[in-house]
Amino acid sequence: MAALRQTQSVENKHKLSNTLRNWLPILHSSLSDLGEAMAPFVESNPVVEVESGYEENFEKKIPKKIISGTVSNSRTEQIEALTIQSRSLYDILDEQMGAPLFPTPISQDIANFVISNLDENGYYEGNSEDFCDENSIDISEFEKIRLRFSHVEPVGIAAKDLSESFIFQLDSSDVSDEAYGLCVKVIENIESIHGYADEEHFPEVMRVLGTFKNPPNLEYQEESAQIVPDLMIYFNDDEAIEVKLNDAYYPAIHIDTNYAVEHDFITQKIKEAKSLVDALDMRKATLYKVGLMIVEYQYEFFTGGAIMPLTLKTLADEFGHNPSTISRAIANKYIACDRGTFAMKEFFTTAIDEDVSNAAIKEFLVGLVKQESREKPLSDMKLLDLIQDKFKVKMVRRTIAKYRKQLNIAGSSERKKLYHLH
Repeated sequence: MAALRQTQSVENKHKLSNTLRNWLPILHSSLSDLGEAMAPFVESNPVVEVESGYEENFEKKIPKKIISGTVSNSRTEQIEALTIQSRSLYDILDEQMGAPLFPTPISQDIANFVISNLDENGYYEGNSEDFCDENSIDISEFEKIRLRFSHVEPVGIAAKDLSESFIFQLDSSDVSDEAYGLCVKVIENIESIHGYADEEHFPEVMRVLGTFKNPPNLEYQEESAQIVPDLMIYFNDDEAIEVKLNDAYYPAIHIDTNYAVEHDFITQKIKEAKSLVDALDMRKATLYKVGLMIVEYQYEFFTGGAIMPLTLKTLADEFGHNPSTISRAIANKYIACDRGTFAMKEFFTTAIDEDVSNAAIKEFLVGLVKQESREKPLSDMKLLDLIQDKFKVKMVRRTIAKYRKQLNIAGSSERKKLYHLH
């Protein structure tokens, strides 16, 4: 009897280790990439068949409370309401705003101003002269810093026009020394491009130009992904808040337990298939629990308030996991509610101090900009002063500029220009 219990204990431990080994990559994957994360387990298993969750009717998967609270019932708008771009262009650029390209405070201020004044295609359209006057910078120094964007990804970003964007990209291309000069001529006279057709290196020039991005943020636009939320949080008909897994999008795993061949290999594959099902169930249970905790700690947000300070350590302690495991678990996960679709990580704000979250500061910043004078918009320094006075915290101007970019708010000079246009 003791031997039997020991055998069962070993088998249970083995089953759990298999499940955990499968669970981590499945947990860390986004819902839209779940099928790809499962592929290595499925491809080598003849008893498993996976049915994609994306083949079902979309409308049946969205609680009406979310739809009615945000968008109309058109299919296109429903899809757009529950999707979000994976990474913004500003996130990509912000990662490059330090050394070696922008090592000094003044170079970073200029770079941040340039980024804040990109149009929808990635071209720079800011008022350089006003910025230089306000900050006592020589216009030639400003341009020297701006031209460093020729080394920033995506290449071509922050150019003033198509020609300059192509010149940025030319310096990063594989064009030969012999064809470089002709390439510059063609770019500077792009409207007369066929006038150079008889030149010796014209075929190479055309090949190189064909690899350029137009507009410069085209590569970012192509990489934007529609991401489906893992959780939906909404108030039901009884006005009670409800957390619902978007499990209709989960792939369904079918296991052929009546496989025609009786063999140890098949028996083992059936066990592995069952551990994969267990791993998928663990993913659902884990994220559902995360959703319940978010509701508990961020209830005010779902009733119209601000996101409160909440660290990953708080969640990790509840789960008994390392904070790094929780961080990976919530990465690329999204929550849909009647206020929109949000990345799960947004509910775990960094606390500026014990009582103030950066989300509360961002909300206050938006309010300040909405109420500002159209003749004299608030500078970042003035915004900094007002925020520090309101929340009694110590911050730096660069943080305000970073928050502005995340909120898609232009700089003061650009806002003044927009106000005049309107």
